[in-house]
Amino acid sequence: MARPKKADVSTGSFFEEDYLVRTLGRIAHDPEVALTELVANAWDAGASLVDITVPSVGETALVVQDDGHGMSAAQFKGRWMRLGYDRIKHQGVHVEFPPERADWRRKAYGRNGVGRHGLLCFANHYDVETWREGKGANFEIGTQSSETPFKIMKETTFLRQGHGTRLSVVVQRHLPDEGRIRDILSARFLHDPQFVVRVNGQSVSLADQSGLIEQTALNIPGCPAAEAFVVDSSKAAKSTIYQGVAFWVNGRLVGSPSWVVGSEAVIDGRSRFAKRYSIVVKTNDGWASEIEPDWARFKPSTKAEALFAAVQKYAQQVFSKLSSDLVEESSEDALVRNREEFKGLSQLRRIEVASFARDLVKANPTVNPDTLSAAVQALINLEKSRGGAGLLEKLTKLDESDIEGLDRLLSQWTVRDALSVLDEIDHRLAVVTAIEKLCGDPATDELHTLHPLVTQARWLFGPEFDSSEYASNVSLRTATAKIFSKRVATTAFVNSKQRPDIVSLADATCSVVGTETFDSANSNLMRIQDVLIIELKKGKSTIGRDEMNQADGYIQDFLGSGALDGTPIFRAFVVGYEIAPKTAREKEIKEESVLRGKVMATTYGQLTRTAHQRLLRLKERIPARYEDVSGADLSARVMQRATQAPLLLVNKNCAEPSTT
Repeated sequence: MARPKKADVSTGSFFEEDYLVRTLGRIAHDPEVALTELVANAWDAGASLVDITVPSVGETALVVQDDGHGMSAAQFKGRWMRLGYDRIKHQGVHVEFPPERADWRRKAYGRNGVGRHGLLCFANHYDVETWREGKGANFEIGTQSSETPFKIMKETTFLRQGHGTRLSVVVQRHLPDEGRIRDILSARFLHDPQFVVRVNGQSVSLADQSGLIEQTALNIPGCPAAEAFVVDSSKAAKSTIYQGVAFWVNGRLVGSPSWVVGSEAVIDGRSRFAKRYSIVVKTNDGWASEIEPDWARFKPSTKAEALFAAVQKYAQQVFSKLSSDLVEESSEDALVRNREEFKGLSQLRRIEVASFARDLVKANPTVNPDTLSAAVQALINLEKSRGGAGLLEKLTKLDESDIEGLDRLLSQWTVRDALSVLDEIDHRLAVVTAIEKLCGDPATDELHTLHPLVTQARWLFGPEFDSSEYASNVSLRTATAKIFSKRVATTAFVNSKQRPDIVSLADATCSVVGTETFDSANSNLMRIQDVLIIELKKGKSTIGRDEMNQADGYIQDFLGSGALDGTPIFRAFVVGYEIAPKTAREKEIKEESVLRGKVMATTYGQLTRTAHQRLLRLKERIPARYEDVSGADLSARVMQRATQAPLLLVNKNCAEPSTT
């Protein structure tokens, strides 16, 4: 075999020999996608039959042959050999049919001209044989050239009656599964009975579809019989060329499938249900007289209206029956579309928003995805403004000495903002008070009450941790399970999945959470940025050197676990009732002079005193700025006005008191 000519790099660009394969994406690596694209090409060529021969072993021929219009040698070179061929520009949106099918109608599937190279999924060169009007040509296409992404390696001509195209390739990689390919192609092209796809001589009928949900006879008084088939395309294929209701009359498609039946849209075509399910209405030739001559639509008639009404009613019944399966998918999709804002909520508010999304889809199964997403976004914004946590987070990150920064921030707030923050401060002060009372009460169930309370209140350990971004993820849980596996008390929690960040130990409770960020400098993937470890000692515990060394060991174990994405900075707090004398309150962990973590000892008393001081200062400073603002004084006067308690009167005729 002659060696390829070396490219001249002095005068222009040139290509790697596998350039085209690398730019085709999934077409070059997924046989299901590759063969779907090639069958779609046959659809666009006006074919009624596509025969695919799938070999059982490699190094044998895979063949795709259709009875479409075929191409002349000149057409092949002008269409097939044009990189990025714009089909709509050169051929329009409608399919060209062979002469005997001139009255057929079909919309073209192809757009950007890449699907025709699907055989490159199986080898680096393939053969194309195409014929029409008594003449044919055979082309051997290869990619082994640095001068062009692909080229004609060999060309011959022949004489043949009829029309069609035959593609063949010797499979060297990605050998497809015959049964899987048959199921996928039959599902993706099921809407048109005039387009049959056979794999190794066998096709899948409508009644044998792997995704067939149900088959029902439609009762239409005074009209010819009709039968409806509901197909779940996700059972075999992830998508179909068309979605909606397809009408088959005597084995021929009327118009194009659509969720608009007659003049009424039975389902929003953008919904998950509409994209997943299809309905085929199959009738006999008794309906042929009700169809326009070009088969583009039904004629306006009483019978057609009766058919549409029956189909609309049936579609709604099917939708009501199957939509419950999509509630979780639809609500999850709405939350994912608002993921960044959703992450900013507290755990409780996330649950509330998720429940709202689920309930809304249950009550309105046909809700538009954009409307659902907008409703979720509105509730997230409402939860943020109602909680005041986001505003307080900005406030707590300011240094107390930064009076100018504090004044500037407060000047940007509305009365609503200030009141939201004050509500949040009151809530946090209540948490601090609860911790103070519980930590000194011998009857407190520390494991189930005190410890979860403290680990949820990360702001106790400093304003830098006052962010809802701290959460438990799979990478952290894997590393935590590995490190604490020998010390975990598996029976401590009835349902440990409710708090995946808490690990119950024999003498303590440990919370491990972290923040994530995109590694834009390297992989552009998510990696863990910071890790916060809070170890709460049980009982009247004293923190000594052993406890500090133990926390040091945790960080060392995490760093060496190999289970974390990235190289995060660790902050570990060991919390107890007191700290033993001559015990260092801080300890740094370094690797080659680089700070990787820090261990800090603190007491419950120190945490609550610090929190009280900071929160009370903020509570005193904020209201004074808003006393003269319109609305604030009116609200204060209303709340300060004395009111009379209800007067209880004894009714002599009955035992219960009454009020006036």
